[in-house]
Amino acid sequence: MPWIFFAVAAAALVVAFRTGSVALLMACLLVSFGLTIAGFVRLLSQRVASRSQDETLMIDPLELERLRRQAPAAPTEDVSTLPQ
Repeated sequence: MPWIFFAVAAAALVVAFRTGSVALLMACLLVSFGLTIAGFVRLLSQRVASRSQDETLMIDPLELERLRRQAPAAPTEDVSTLPQ
């Protein structure tokens, strides 16, 4: 979908460079700029969505509470006794 935005933006630039009307030139430049920004935002949102974690794999609150209760009971090593 973002490539369609880029293609239409390029077409608007071609029209802008070939027109003799200042109003059409400004409209085409604005459309081209807007579609280019929209294309980049769409590409970035797709990249973020592809890298985001699936919500169904997240820990539920009950499991998190169980892990928090279990954490203080776990033995901790004294840092001063570790070899350097």
